[in-house]
Amino acid sequence: MRTRTPRRLLGALAVLAALSLTATACGSDDSGTGTGGGTPKDVAAALEKGGKVTVWAWEPTLKKVAADFEKKYPNVDVELVNAGTGDKQYTALQNAVAAGSGAPDVAQIEYYALGQFSIGETVEDLSPYGAAKYGTSFTPGPWNAVTEDKAVFALPMDSGPMAFFYNKKVFDEHGVKVPTTWDAYVEAARTLHKADPKIFITNDTGDAGATTSLIWQAGGRPYKTDGTKVTVDFGDEGTKKYTATWQKLLDEKLVAPISSWSDAWYKGLADGSIATLSIGAWMPANLSSGVAAASGDWRVAPLPQWTEGGKASAENGGSSLAVPKAAKNKELAYAFAEFATTGAGATSRVAEGAFPATRADLESRAFLDKPFPYFGGQQANRVFAESARNVGEDWSYLPFQVYANSIFNDTAGKAYVSPTKLDDGLKTWQDASVKYGNDQGFTVDE
Repeated sequence: MRTRTPRRLLGALAVLAALSLTATACGSDDSGTGTGGGTPKDVAAALEKGGKVTVWAWEPTLKKVAADFEKKYPNVDVELVNAGTGDKQYTALQNAVAAGSGAPDVAQIEYYALGQFSIGETVEDLSPYGAAKYGTSFTPGPWNAVTEDKAVFALPMDSGPMAFFYNKKVFDEHGVKVPTTWDAYVEAARTLHKADPKIFITNDTGDAGATTSLIWQAGGRPYKTDGTKVTVDFGDEGTKKYTATWQKLLDEKLVAPISSWSDAWYKGLADGSIATLSIGAWMPANLSSGVAAASGDWRVAPLPQWTEGGKASAENGGSSLAVPKAAKNKELAYAFAEFATTGAGATSRVAEGAFPATRADLESRAFLDKPFPYFGGQQANRVFAESARNVGEDWSYLPFQVYANSIFNDTAGKAYVSPTKLDDGLKTWQDASVKYGNDQGFTVDE
């Protein structure tokens, strides 16, 4: 997360959350009618008085949470609005802030994008409302993503500790053991592809989130931010570990040139031609719904390690609930965000299929013992929970990560689909990110 930003930068920062960069410049004035800087007592009073809370979110598990919140607080009306997923919503939110009207009371914001809103001072610091007390309630990765010093800019809604999903049927057929290191992973890729040229260890055409998550797991920390001073350096040792391994896979054509979430991707996961995924713990629901034909074939294991015997993991995905400064009733907005992310609200969302960011849910017997029929009855949550405990600390995103991710395929992404080397591709991405950051008023070093 980030520290406060000089007002001279706010006009430039207004466009950072908009992927298309179409939002007009804006300041950080509080255009909402709520009091702001509320206290727990103010929140209690707001709940008793009631009113309307508009929530922009695409997460389906919030539907039940909204109904439960209205039942508990009958004077409150919750309006759930799907303003678009990810970047589309961020553009709409920034445009509403710039226009001075139309902003929601609560907004779902992914961890990688939250810094853009906090540094632009367009979301509330929730610590005065009582949010700081939850510091030990959430797992380290999500909590670190929403906090800066004593400020809490959102409450974690879910998390995405990474795990290794593999097709056991394919592995067994070709006598391949589950790799515990990335070196063994490369050997498994070679064995599978030699046995059947139609089988690839995984797919990859360049994905910013997947790439940075594996660099995170390898110990890389390419981004550092101190207020408006930013460093981007993809030459660190962790990044080199990742590129050395992935370059072997690309050079030997052991990676399927198929984009994730495409029809070809789902087909490959179903027929076994894509044999593994290294991805967030939210993936099971997507496999169950999108790759139903392969039910029983897949299993879950810890990520392969960069060092034999290690346990390092990283986050891949996850989002939070923030209260825009333009919210009309900040106290009521905070009350909903708190309800949805802690206690019964969080437990309800886990039951609906969300992966928890809360320690209590992550450590509950019901959660850990839950069998997954899709994974042959495996208690997969035990693997996910262990991963959450081993997420590397001190990771940070750029305060303009949405933009950086939007140019990944035009820069670093070329290395996954052409002779361009990964090190060179990441350097091109780095240079483009540095230029953009400096153009926006940051001081960016390499």
